[in-house]
Amino acid sequence: MEENYINPEELQDDLDLTDDIEPVGEEAEGQLYEHYRVVADRGQNPIRIDKYLFDRLTNASRNRIQKAADDGFVMVNGKPVKSSYKVKPMDVITIEMDRPRYENEVIPENIPIDVVYEDDYVMVVNKPAGLVVHPGHGNYTGTLVNALAWHMKDNPNYDANDPHVGLVHRIDKDTSGLLVIAKTPDAKTHLGNQFFNKTTKRRYRALVWGNIQEDEGTIVGSIARNPKDRMQMAVMPDPEMGKHAVTHYRVIERLGYVTLVECILETGRTHQIRVHMKHIGHTLFNDARYGGNEVLKGTHFSKYKQFVNNCFDACPRQALHAMTLGFVHPVTGEEMNFTAELPADMTALIGKWKSYISNRDLE
Repeated sequence: MEENYINPEELQDDLDLTDDIEPVGEEAEGQLYEHYRVVADRGQNPIRIDKYLFDRLTNASRNRIQKAADDGFVMVNGKPVKSSYKVKPMDVITIEMDRPRYENEVIPENIPIDVVYEDDYVMVVNKPAGLVVHPGHGNYTGTLVNALAWHMKDNPNYDANDPHVGLVHRIDKDTSGLLVIAKTPDAKTHLGNQFFNKTTKRRYRALVWGNIQEDEGTIVGSIARNPKDRMQMAVMPDPEMGKHAVTHYRVIERLGYVTLVECILETGRTHQIRVHMKHIGHTLFNDARYGGNEVLKGTHFSKYKQFVNNCFDACPRQALHAMTLGFVHPVTGEEMNFTAELPADMTALIGKWKSYISNRDLE
């Protein structure tokens, strides 16, 4: 998906992503849920409980354990204790939270991330193509969320399993580019409202099949799951059948049988740019899910087909990059604008097409 704002109160049940970030409902308020339980040995020597738990819990920092104790979530024999409590023989120690234990807890993983900007409230990252954003459906590890959990593992206020912090929007696995992450609940609410109210600034670069006749235009079409292929989204003939979606585009450069365009999102629906461009007859180059990995425009000469295959090899994914992102800082009110230049694979791809057109013009 190009830009899919995550509203925890209204998650789509048809996303290609896990729905386990939905917050606990009102009926669960006031309840505590056991996340961890251990009984101290009969010969246990007195030791601070934060040290005791730190030695036994994987992927949990001592600061986070202390924060849980300060919030009243560390229990001994059913009563909350502070982190300075000394564990005694046969103590029943539990960590109880105000949300159920997730079926798939986010585990911090040491995955390198390109941090474009970071402060105490927000972080902007430049995601490479190939990195899944959120765990789910066969990708429960190795995601951006796992990388963020590692990056902020020493931040006692950031819990990667808490839906009130973290990703504010998403982009597809094979789309590269900018994403903003909220470090606090207030920041996520503020940023989420900006996405909902369409006040963020989001511009993409895409290479699409065909020569787009108009220099610029707007695509309006409701998007829903394709009834003929559940792995695809599609523009619905009846606007009531899908979710309203608007994409503005502008031609950057015409390269013969392909066109480099800038796409500006007014809405953020699953696969929006990919679906809208296909809808007007200009499928993204090498977008396998939507047929862009076939030779859709050009000649029948074998030399040309070999050239296109070389282009597929140079950029082995849909040619789509989230290039710019702008929003108002949730605390300072400052206008924040970021740009991530085209990655190497798309730069190489565009270079090949420029060379092809240049050589063809000389023939």
